[in-house]
Amino acid sequence: MFLSGMENSTGSFYFNLTMFVSIGHFHYPVFVFCLLIYTFIVAANLVIILVIFREKALHKPMYVFIACLSVNALYGSIGFFPRFLTDLLSDTHMILRPACFFQIYVIYTYASHEFTILAIMAYDRYLAVCRPLHYHRKMTSKTVLKLVALAWNFPAFGLTVCVYLSSRLPLCGNEIQKVFCAVWNIAKLSCVTTVVNNIVGMIVTGATVLFPLFYVLYTYFQIVVVCWKSSAEFRRKVVQSCLPHVVSFGIYSVIGFSDIALSRYNIEEIHPYLAIIFSLEFVVIPPVLNPLLYGIKLPEIRRHILKMLKWDRMR
Repeated sequence: MFLSGMENSTGSFYFNLTMFVSIGHFHYPVFVFCLLIYTFIVAANLVIILVIFREKALHKPMYVFIACLSVNALYGSIGFFPRFLTDLLSDTHMILRPACFFQIYVIYTYASHEFTILAIMAYDRYLAVCRPLHYHRKMTSKTVLKLVALAWNFPAFGLTVCVYLSSRLPLCGNEIQKVFCAVWNIAKLSCVTTVVNNIVGMIVTGATVLFPLFYVLYTYFQIVVVCWKSSAEFRRKVVQSCLPHVVSFGIYSVIGFSDIALSRYNIEEIHPYLAIIFSLEFVVIPPVLNPLLYGIKLPEIRRHILKMLKWDRMR
């Protein structure tokens, strides 16, 4: 049913990703650079997942959620980089409609998962700091599984509806001014009104982006209030455990809203190289930054990574 909707839409069975032309003669250096980034993303996030999986001392909610961020980074990167790297070396940048909508689904669910996972991490930190006596009663293994399932499945359901509605639009063109497929760019090609799509898109954005955003801000306001009334030693411990999450959330929020703003802006008014860099930020920076933030800044993870590396060398 999903694919038949795409096949019945008017227009070409292909989309043309036009922004690859802007890379020009730099496609080989860009390919090498992006391949190195992709390799680092896969290796660094696999290390985080492996360390948390292997070490029983890290089988705690906070570390499980960090592992979820790394799983999501791999999911988003694998859904984006192989196609992107192939297009860099290709003379044509055509993508089949089913492949285009599949790419949209993967990239957008990755982006939404990032917000929802950061939101459940904020809930974990809120309980640990503001409700320490109730932490172990509330944050059980069953609760952790429920939160992970909610963070993963809720955005997936909403974006399935968005992608399906987009796939049903009759289109009067096939050129997408981006290096990957995006819902808004396809909506701009529609021959008919997209009011329903816009309303559903705003509801899904509110539920998967804005609600997690305001919830994280609320939890950290509560944490700041508690820290304000506590000792310097307590504040130091809270900063140590919460700082990577705050930095990760802050950077991702700026990147995410920059991408939303860019998709609504006339891309032809921006320098092509800047437009490409801005459009790639949210699929590149978080998967690179998160393993560095959590792997280096959190002592427990850092210690076990070093321990694992020393053990492998000894073998």
